[in-house]
Amino acid sequence: MPIHSLNDIWNAICEELKKTISETAFSCFFEKLKPLSLDGGELTLSIDNDYMRGVIEQNYTDVLETAAKAVMGIPITVHIVFEDEEEKILKAEQFSEGLTFEDFFTFDNFIVGSTNRLAHSASFAVADNADIKYNPLVIYGPSGVGKTHLLLAIKNHIRKKFPFKKIEYTRGEDFTNQLIQSLQEGKLGLGTIDDFRTKFRSVDVLLIDDIHFIAGKEQTQEEFFNTFNTLWQNNKQIVVTLDRPPKAIKTLDNRIRSRFESGLFADITPPDFETRVGIIRKKAEQAGIEIDEELIFFIAEHIKESTRQLEGVVKKLQAFITIQKKTPTLSIVQNFIRDVISDDMPEPIKIEKIIAEVSKTYNVSESDILSNRRTSDLVLARQVAMYIARETTDLSYKAIGESFGKDHTTVLYNVNRIDEFLKDKPYQKELVYDIIKNLKGSGNDY
Repeated sequence: MPIHSLNDIWNAICEELKKTISETAFSCFFEKLKPLSLDGGELTLSIDNDYMRGVIEQNYTDVLETAAKAVMGIPITVHIVFEDEEEKILKAEQFSEGLTFEDFFTFDNFIVGSTNRLAHSASFAVADNADIKYNPLVIYGPSGVGKTHLLLAIKNHIRKKFPFKKIEYTRGEDFTNQLIQSLQEGKLGLGTIDDFRTKFRSVDVLLIDDIHFIAGKEQTQEEFFNTFNTLWQNNKQIVVTLDRPPKAIKTLDNRIRSRFESGLFADITPPDFETRVGIIRKKAEQAGIEIDEELIFFIAEHIKESTRQLEGVVKKLQAFITIQKKTPTLSIVQNFIRDVISDDMPEPIKIEKIIAEVSKTYNVSESDILSNRRTSDLVLARQVAMYIARETTDLSYKAIGESFGKDHTTVLYNVNRIDEFLKDKPYQKELVYDIIKNLKGSGNDY
């Protein structure tokens, strides 16, 4: 079934539902549902009966999300709203003039300082000129310093100034996942590998966030290298972000590293004190609140690494001022800082995520890693997955073994085996290091 619209997607989901539920159940619970929006990984449906909404939400959410994933090829969260709520959502969308979360990242609301001036200037030059200025533009720096903000600002600026240009923004992880889906399932609304290549090679501007995610993934790197060459030879703009300089990523294909080195490198480091003060003031202005100067300085002195954490404190202050209708004190701010730093800690890494990442890197299936098959490539991938589980989680050998269907002595043997194996194999060691780094990544870098 060709998918061209939200209704097409919903029709395909309905067909998938009919494979697992009875005709009576479908007519009772699903026929009156209407697709309202699909934003990223969230599908919103509406119904004109609030009681029925509650019944479906309580009993059939998992079924809906399973069917949606089968159609789209990615995890989908399903929300069901009563039609009164639907009207509110539509009004809110009209009020915001159709703006999405990504649309709010612009050059105007990016605070420029000594630690990001080159990256900002180069990004603006790329976005504001019809002719290619720097190609590729490579922006690198640790998480939380504003790389994603600049990438989205480029996208939004080009859309306004050069609306005829075709832009594709994605993350390294999504590029990898979409490639895998197109090769294995031909779904995701992309279809075949030819559709995938058309999507990424027919653009005027390609923006890829966290491109370091593809390091060590042979097939993904090959696909990206060919995509890069096609765009570069056609004089199309390429901008990527990484968490460190390309030369520091040992498992990044030398050909890709060489292509990056032909462009402009712009690094971003954690903001200095003056920039942090500017960020807090700007975020407070956007939030419509006033923060005492002493509190601004206090926040800037105690949060030094991440602009995301600075924004988190301002959001908590906005909620406090709006709800409590009080002026925040120093002790309130201290508590918010502790909360934000705690909230910003990465979520515990799960065995399922480790297996998924190892399967992509070593080009084997997740089910094979968990099987008893003992081909050399599977044994290595299985041992690496156990080793990484031991390195990145607090799970005991017994708990790890239960996840893999093995006993604790097998896990201990495999962990020790990989520990020895990596000592004289620098490439494999770097490959494992990159998997761990990707697993520990803290998501978007706004």
